[in-house]
Amino acid sequence: MSQAKEIKHYLEGGNKITPLEALNKFGCMRLAAVVHTLKDEGVEIKTKMIKDGKKTFAQYEIKKDLDEKNQYKMFG
Repeated sequence: MSQAKEIKHYLEGGNKITPLEALNKFGCMRLAAVVHTLKDEGVEIKTKMIKDGKKTFAQYEIKKDLDEKNQYKMFG
């Protein structure tokens, strides 16, 4: 399985991922490029910038559908 497919599957499982996690879990050194490719394929990925001291890095997750969130609130 390609890194992009592995990362997509990981994100679809409700997980979030950072570049360091992508390197450790999947050997992916260019997570931003993989995310860009997935977005081009229509996957809705949300990017959150995390600041940790002097470091800033991206954290990615698949966007949750607004209707899905509302449904959870109504029935959850």
